Amino acid sequence: MAELKNEKKSCSGKSKAMFTYGILQLGSSLISAISLALIALSLCNLKSESKNFNNCVEEKIEQSTSISDAVNYCNGGN
Repeated sequence: MAELKNEKKSCSGKSKAMFTYGILQLGSSLISAISLALIALSLCNLKSESKNFNNCVEEKIEQSTSISDAVNYCNGGN
């Protein structure tokens, strides 16, 4: 009978460690999910910026400037 009580006491420390490990795993998974969502949002912004840049270059090419001059202008050059 005394042996059963000793076994239960030794398992309680392991269960606390496993509970802590589970919480840490959930926390790290949550941080990873948030990071991936932020990366996806930043890619959407990059897509719109590249669309605006391409439109700028196309407009400058229509004004009969060379491609390199159009790209330079749209990059902020004079």
